[in-house]
This record gives sequence, structure tokens and C-alpha cells, in this order.
Amino acid sequence: MNDITIATHNGNFHADDVFSIAALKHIFPAFNLVRTRDLDIIAKADIVIDVGGEYDPDTGRFDHHQRGGAGARDNGIPYSSFGLIWQKYGLAICQDNQELADAVDTELVSTIDAIDCGHVEGVATGISLSQTIAMFNPTWQEDSHFDSCFDEAVDFAARVLTRFIAAANGGISAKDIVAKAIENAEDARVIVLEKYTPWKRTVHALSTEALYMVYPSGSGQWRIQTVPVEPGSFEDRKSLPKAWAGLSEQALRDVTGLDDAMFCHNGLFIAGAESFASTMKMAAMALKE
Repeated sequence: MNDITIATHNGNFHADDVFSIAALKHIFPAFNLVRTRDLDIIAKADIVIDVGGEYDPDTGRFDHHQRGGAGARDNGIPYSSFGLIWQKYGLAICQDNQELADAVDTELVSTIDAIDCGHVEGVATGISLSQTIAMFNPTWQEDSHFDSCFDEAVDFAARVLTRFIAAANGGISAKDIVAKAIENAEDARVIVLEKYTPWKRTVHALSTEALYMVYPSGSGQWRIQTVPVEPGSFEDRKSLPKAWAGLSEQALRDVTGLDDAMFCHNGLFIAGAESFASTMKMAAMALKE
């Protein structure tokens, strides 16, 4: 039985109210969702999101449109309703893992908050998740109902949130593995991973010397990948040799002298061979370039 009523505004929806409802699905197995701007209905709801002009987490009120807003993070990004919901419930959603909850806030929640509040400084350009959610709204040429489109957007957002949490958890869990690989490296410039694990944040946090990462691919061969100057950058600390660019199979084998060399990306950031030994030889060649 749905004994909890959650209210949010009707009509056009955005990523903050959609993701707020998606997040609450992790907390409440069932609830009655009402999309309205009727103040009498809103007053009777157990939880109110993105409408009502009030922020009071103790009474379940999570709006940010009132005069003065609902506060901001230390970095200046204001809270939208999603950020307010995450402050209240994020830790529980992440199974009481504070590091994980903080990571999801940094990588997902705060960006949606920033876009919703018009605080776009430092937000990446291009099609954003917020824009993707907005496209679930019916266009003027469609007869779809806003509420049914909202439900579709929530289902999508719930899946995205679940995967964001899983990805963030994977990155956190990989820290110790990558840190140990850095510590055990025979050459601090070449870090070897016994299996692929997310490495960029940890490498940049712990090593200024690392230039290349060597790890097995999912299909059994090995890869060598350059370390970017910073996470997200397309500039590498040291690119692979220019003579390898765009070559594969026999052409790359002729240049490298390795009979199991497989490919090198034209961007000179990743290459591969069938064996670990040959991939390490590629690393040695790249270091001398």
C-alpha cells in the first residue's frame, strides 16, 4: 500500500525533479506521486520536491525557488532540489558509504544542480544529462501527456543513477589496487595492472612520474595507454611514438619488430599486442622516443 505521498510540480519537468524522484525510489519501495501546483494538495504531501517555496528537510520540504534559495556548496554551486534530496538521503542510498555518496554528489548531483540554477561556470559544454532529461518533455507537435513522459524520464534517470553509483563505487574500490601497482612498479614511469581497473584519478593523485599504463584487455591481449596530463584531458604526459600512429597488424610489426603487435591508435594514446612481454617492449620503446 502506498502510504507516502510525494508531490512535485506538474507541466514541464527538468533533471532536478526527475532525478529527485528517481533517488527516492531507492528509499521508498512504493509511494503515491502527485504532480501539481495546488497548494492545498502540496500541503498534505509527506514530501514536496521543487515546488512549494520551502526548504525544511525535517518536514520533507525540498524546494529551492524561494527568495534566498536553499544554500550552496563550498564551491559556490547552489543546491537544486536534487542536491537537497541527496543531502538528506544520499548516504542511505549509498549504503552508508560517505565516500561514495560524496563522489556521486561531485560527479552527478552537483552538475545537475549547477545547470538547473544557472551556475554554469566550470560545467562541461555539449549535450548534458540535464538536456537529455529535458528532451523527454513532449514537443509542441506531440500529443503525449506530461505526466506519462515524466514517468519515462524517471525510469531513465533511475537507471542512470544506479549506474553512476556503481561506477563511482568501482572507482573507489580500485584505489588500493592502483596504489599498490604504483608502489610495486619496477619503473615508476610504467605502471602494470594485473587486470583493468579505473586508474586515472589515483595515478594523478599519487604519481607525477607515471607515463604509461599496461593492463590486459577483456579479450586476453594487452594494452599500453598513455597517462593524460590531467583527468579528462586529451593531452598526454608522453605520447606513443609518432611512427606507430594508425598502424595495425603487419605494418605495426614491421615498425616495432614485434611479431604480435596489434594496433596503435592514430591519436597515439593507446596501442596493443597479444603478449605482456611485447607490450612491455612497446613501453620501453616509447620511453626512449
